[in-house]
Amino acid sequence: EVRFVESGGELAQAGGSLRLSCAASGLTFDDYAIAWFRQAPGKEREGVSCLSASDGSTVYSDSVKGRFTISRDNNKNTVYLQIISLKPEDTAVYYCAANTMRRLCSRFLIYEYDYWGQGTQVSVSS
Repeated sequence: EVRFVESGGELAQAGGSLRLSCAASGLTFDDYAIAWFRQAPGKEREGVSCLSASDGSTVYSDSVKGRFTISRDNNKNTVYLQIISLKPEDTAVYYCAANTMRRLCSRFLIYEYDYWGQGTQVSVSS
């Protein structure tokens, strides 16, 4: 059984930082493209960051570029999302997801990601 467990979300102040974690069992993160998505209240889920398995390349959405960093610890089979300079508009539930059809990140197509975590809430106060 594949299971992802996200953690690290909390209430934070604007300008602060957080590190989200996504630990996997039943699937090896290093074999697939892994992404972080987020969904704010009343908005569609959007992809924010992706880490390729093939070459370790990363992709970021324009809204988070320069503030978010995705990384992977293969020994712990865990993917991280480091967020700095938090903004109120970063408030959302953050999900990690695996695309078992690809090793290389491409566009953030939700339907291509077949395994998802339960999400972790990030709330940013101004």
